[in-house]
Amino acid sequence: MKRHFMVCVNNLGYEASLEVRKIYEVLTDRAAEKHHQIRVIDDSGEDYLYPVDYFAPVRLPTETKEKLELIAA
Repeated sequence: MKRHFMVCVNNLGYEASLEVRKIYEVLTDRAAEKHHQIRVIDDSGEDYLYPVDYFAPVRLPTETKEKLELIAA
């Protein structure tokens, strides 16, 4: 699964799990996408499905993305 990052823009119903304006690591999951969901890695390191419209794409400088990927590894 390909990894990338997105920012949370809505957490209605998931207030305990998601923080608005926080950047999350996201795993590409074609099966989830068919159901309008994305697979997000939370603070525990586990991945869960959330509505895709709760997140927005974010472009990060290469250096920042590399540092985030090192932390997530």
